[in-house]
Amino acid sequence: MFQSVSVQVNCLKGRTIRREVSVGQGALEEDGFRMAVSERDAGGCLLGEISLDILQVDPLGERFNLALETPVRVFLPMKERPKKITAMYLYNPWWTRPTFADSFREIPPRTQIAFFQYEDRCGCLVPMVGKHFKSTLTAGTDTELCLEMTACVAGLNRLEEPLFLWSEAPTVTDAVHKAFAWLSQEKGILPREGRKLPEMFRYLGWCSWDALHTDVSEEKLREKADELAEKHIPIRWMLIDDGWMPVRDKMLTGFAPDKAKFPNGFRAMTEKIRAKAGIRWFGVWHALGGYWGGVDPDSPLAQRERPYLYRGSNGCLVPSPETGAGFYRDWCDLLRREGIDFLKVDGQSCAPFYFENCVPVAAAARGMNQALESGGYQMQGAIINCMGMAMENILARPTTALSRNSDDFLPDREESFAEHLIQNAWNSIYHNEIYVCDWDMFWTRHKHAAKHSLLRAVSGGPIYCSDKIGDTEPEVLRPLACSDGRILMMDRSAKPTEDCIFADPRIEGVLKLHNIAAGGSSGGIAAFNLTGMAQSSAFTPADIPDLQAADRYWVYDWFHGDIHSLGRDEAYAAELEADGFAWYVLVPQGKNGSCLGLLDKYAGIAAVGSVREAKDSLSVVLRTSGTVGWAADRAPRAVLVDGTDETEKIERSGQLYRLPLPETADQTVLTILW
Repeated sequence: MFQSVSVQVNCLKGRTIRREVSVGQGALEEDGFRMAVSERDAGGCLLGEISLDILQVDPLGERFNLALETPVRVFLPMKERPKKITAMYLYNPWWTRPTFADSFREIPPRTQIAFFQYEDRCGCLVPMVGKHFKSTLTAGTDTELCLEMTACVAGLNRLEEPLFLWSEAPTVTDAVHKAFAWLSQEKGILPREGRKLPEMFRYLGWCSWDALHTDVSEEKLREKADELAEKHIPIRWMLIDDGWMPVRDKMLTGFAPDKAKFPNGFRAMTEKIRAKAGIRWFGVWHALGGYWGGVDPDSPLAQRERPYLYRGSNGCLVPSPETGAGFYRDWCDLLRREGIDFLKVDGQSCAPFYFENCVPVAAAARGMNQALESGGYQMQGAIINCMGMAMENILARPTTALSRNSDDFLPDREESFAEHLIQNAWNSIYHNEIYVCDWDMFWTRHKHAAKHSLLRAVSGGPIYCSDKIGDTEPEVLRPLACSDGRILMMDRSAKPTEDCIFADPRIEGVLKLHNIAAGGSSGGIAAFNLTGMAQSSAFTPADIPDLQAADRYWVYDWFHGDIHSLGRDEAYAAELEADGFAWYVLVPQGKNGSCLGLLDKYAGIAAVGSVREAKDSLSVVLRTSGTVGWAADRAPRAVLVDGTDETEKIERSGQLYRLPLPETADQTVLTILW
């Protein structure tokens, strides 16, 4: 791909050199430096690699080793300029969001993956994380991409690392998938389809954070559980967020719950709530470093856990990248005895702060994440990884399935919904290649509650609210789950349609998110107008790339309750008012009719377990019951539910048929006869 690249080396004491290096032509050696750049095939992608040695010509002479900040910059000459660029950059240490660029100069600092649109194809560039160094993109020139490398350690005199991974495909989705298929194998971590989502996250949950912040206690948690039970809201797990543990000056002083807030510990409380409110699982929050400032060095905890702790250059005492598994093991042993089933672990992209000038950033992040997973084995993978979207964390976790996909839901900020939606939508394009994406909690009593509810329904991840005591609205949660609290979860994370990836949805157009259910036998598109003025929108069934191929599809407009027939490449056009949103369910047309699942649930198509079509009949196994819908060109002569004739209960509106059934969590067999 490249004949030569330009390498800039920044050393201590202000020395800087820049040299042109021929790619794949051996090492260039001059002025006390030896450097080489090469390319090779990597699973159909192109992997760029770099080696650099600072030579000590005079053993008694002054050394010019690598600087701390951006010790190496590499400029890649791009023969073909893309039409559009979408750069996913770390806008803070924890989270990425997109910027929409027209030139290499507009790429922001700390970009950790970028998508490129050309006339005939798309490209994906992933700056690589190596053994010690990590690369990111930053602003380039008119004709060059610029990569910056750092280990967050000054004074190193050599590196031999991967530099970038480049993939091309007809679509961004395919280019990203090709890149991460190779990355997961190369890094020895499981891809998304190999990770197992723990059972509790398939049910509705509640988190204490936006309800109570750090003012959490046994009394308040029991009061919230009582409210949920009285309102018959089937919340099945409860996450006790920040505020439960003993701390001093932002440092952890002990593993057990704060006695002032939880005088009886967790065990007695969790048993009482389980018995009264039907909540089955409890989780607790902590930071990867224990607490935000690590472990209090003057505490008995620090003395007891000292073999597993490391004091970095910033003074924080945190779990060691090499021995920290013992710290997490001891903590999880206690938490399991206290009746805790899962963890939310925050602050995961803290490695540059904890270990600057001590441990290279890639090694530190890899060591801490692997220590968490191996030390926390008692939780059986039930960990919500959070504040960890730096690439060195994404590519470091061996098996845990769940990872937060955006910055926090911020209920008190007017503009927060659009930003929350944009982060989740674009981050999923690549984050979902490795993880089940967690789109964060929300309030059911909120100006944007309905939009947040739909967003969680199509997200393909866990769903949990964080309402204050007394504020949870059952009707907002009802379209999301079965009567027993089990979520009607779609198959993967929702992603923007290809025509949306390179445009800012706050400026013009409508953001469309697509997802599938039942292995692609059905799908859906959620549309959101973020522009503040009415907008036209259109989509085709082909915009959902993994939707089962068919000549024609039924499109069900969920909010308007009407049905349309559409060819695979035929556009469905609609108008969305300012701040409007819509949800369209798509199913292939069968010979006689097509089941739409449960019409009273957003992702009711996910309730369809199996379908068997015969000459004059359609038999559907539903995982749960409710208002069942189907589309057909002709009326049935009979409809049986578990063998009982329910034909008289059918409600018809043109080609759309509804059959109201009691909402239960029981499996139901629907048989339609023509």
